[in-house]
Amino acid sequence: MLSTVFGVPASTANPPRIAVLADSDTRWKWGALTATRTAPSAPVLDGFLLRGRATPTPRQLAEVGVRAASLREVTAVEFLRVMADTPYDVLVLALVGGSVQAVLHGLKRVVENGGRRRPVVVTGYVGVVYEKLADGLLLRHGADLVLANSRQDAERFRAVYEGVGADASAVTEVALPFLGGTPYTGEHDPFTVVFAAQPSVPGNRADRAYLLDRLVRHARLHPERDVLLKLRSKPGEHTTHIEELPYQKLARGLDLPPNLRLVYGHMGEVLDRADLLVTVSSTAALESLHRRIPTVVLTDLGVRETLGNHHFVGSGCLASWDQLDAGHRPDPDEDWVARQGVAAGGPSSDAGSYDDAFVPARERIAELLGSPAGPPPLTPYYTPATAPGYLPGILARHHLAPDGSPLPGAPAAAGTPGPVRRTVRRAARGVYRHGVQRVAPVIRRMGEL
Repeated sequence: MLSTVFGVPASTANPPRIAVLADSDTRWKWGALTATRTAPSAPVLDGFLLRGRATPTPRQLAEVGVRAASLREVTAVEFLRVMADTPYDVLVLALVGGSVQAVLHGLKRVVENGGRRRPVVVTGYVGVVYEKLADGLLLRHGADLVLANSRQDAERFRAVYEGVGADASAVTEVALPFLGGTPYTGEHDPFTVVFAAQPSVPGNRADRAYLLDRLVRHARLHPERDVLLKLRSKPGEHTTHIEELPYQKLARGLDLPPNLRLVYGHMGEVLDRADLLVTVSSTAALESLHRRIPTVVLTDLGVRETLGNHHFVGSGCLASWDQLDAGHRPDPDEDWVARQGVAAGGPSSDAGSYDDAFVPARERIAELLGSPAGPPPLTPYYTPATAPGYLPGILARHHLAPDGSPLPGAPAAAGTPGPVRRTVRRAARGVYRHGVQRVAPVIRRMGEL
């Protein structure tokens, strides 16, 4: 089925050249792995990090385990200059919706002005889509492939596009690209409980302190167990979502039981030793379910849209800390799990079924690049005519005019920043982190007085 690479026999074709533009650690992980999963053969991968508050550190990039041929930090305008000068087969936009829309309009103008055959554009979501469904989808409209991580998401995505009269043919069902690992076969010694922390869920001090307290109480109640608090980032690092109250900070000064540890690193490696994964609504729950590890989505703070755990209604995984303390083991609903695209890695599944999930995307990419005319013109749903009060602001955030051209004063030539610019950027990010993690919570508490 995959004997050709973009219409050329695999034995003679050059490897596809793919650019991945990402704006955070998790989106780099999704974008880089999506590029390797959807390429018909091993690609040459060039990575670009969109400059911003969440630009990942080298440690965060190394955790992904995907090595790029090149990797550099750029602004949107700088990246579009690269697109004008360098031929790529595929472009993966691993970005927040507004940034995807800006790059689509900028690339449209680059192609129209330069006459260059454009790359196939792929975008999608890092994990569970539980908020801003219509807004995020319409900002991603215009890409050749809008990847849906499950059958349920594919149906929802098409319904949104068709409901506003937009072309829904780009929606392509795949699976999360970072699933996999050894299926769970039974308890470890010692039994290991992993709590997967999230940067912004829940968002207030009282709720986060409560979850930490319950984790501590569970560790004390079960001294025979290893209890791991899996943290997303180390102090000074930023993730996709702002973390005002890191658990490291909340745990400082507490008398933690000896069987409770704070851990970092690759989630897959932590799951290798897990007997129970506990979270509020992290995508880690889907990774865990894919491997058939017992998985609990907490109800202690309610089942609410703001927490994202409403996505797991019907999963069989909803439970409270009281139930876990008493020895509850969840039994996931197989029909629900199958609709999420995460059941393919279980012991009872065909070994090839997970990789098969990416075949439609590979075939669609091959079809577009094998066409003599190349991919069709980019036609985002949002234009200066359909969204004159919304689109200009989206583009202006990336120094682009409504027609996709750079605004006056946009960043100049691309290239590696000098030591002074790098120092200033580090200092600016440090100030931003200080404001988010220290000043903002104080102001918020003062406002509640």
